[in-house]
Amino acid sequence: MVKRMEKNRCAVLVSGGLDSAVLLAEMSATNAAVFPLFIQAGLRWEPAELRHLRQFLQAIARPAIQPLQLLGMSVTDLYGNHWSISGQGIPDAASPDEAVFLPGRNVLLLAKAMLWCHLNNVPAVALAVLSANPFPDATPAFFDAYADAVNQAVQGHVQILRPFAALKKIDVLRRGQGLPFELTFSCIEPRGLEHCGKCNKCGERRRAFRDAGIPDPTCYASESPCIA
Repeated sequence: MVKRMEKNRCAVLVSGGLDSAVLLAEMSATNAAVFPLFIQAGLRWEPAELRHLRQFLQAIARPAIQPLQLLGMSVTDLYGNHWSISGQGIPDAASPDEAVFLPGRNVLLLAKAMLWCHLNNVPAVALAVLSANPFPDATPAFFDAYADAVNQAVQGHVQILRPFAALKKIDVLRRGQGLPFELTFSCIEPRGLEHCGKCNKCGERRRAFRDAGIPDPTCYASESPCIA
């Protein structure tokens, strides 16, 4: 039997990227215990993400942050030859945000995260969805309906929190100043453990630092200029 949910405990879906790193740090300041959850789906950039995430967690070492939880949910059989698996046709820095859509990404992530919270007496899971997110599985209507469905399935009460839903990436960067941004990772075509500098996510990252007026500490394999 699942025990009664304890307050002041929260899980955070983390990817190793800028947004979830800042979210994790902020949640650790307002909760007694914060549980970082990393979903291993088999996407080609995950080894680099996970390496950076471990370094980031070690660097900030907040008392509230609990050991990293790795949860498996492979999509390799589902996505097939999708660019996120094959590495072919990866969206470049000039591509629109819609080009990096991963079908059902939040459906998959939240299924594992919400059930983990339910089974571990954690009342909420937070994720770093931003205001500019254009995808159908990132709308308020989706999150409300999805939370209701999962909770109904297990007679649970886990909340989905989106503290950054009204923010842009430059807002997140400014809120996170002082954190070791160099230990975050935002690339979908990594060169080993390094940012490629040319993909959609690298372009977004570079523009965000530029527009926020914050020096970019990232090492890029290519120094191609940002796309305006």
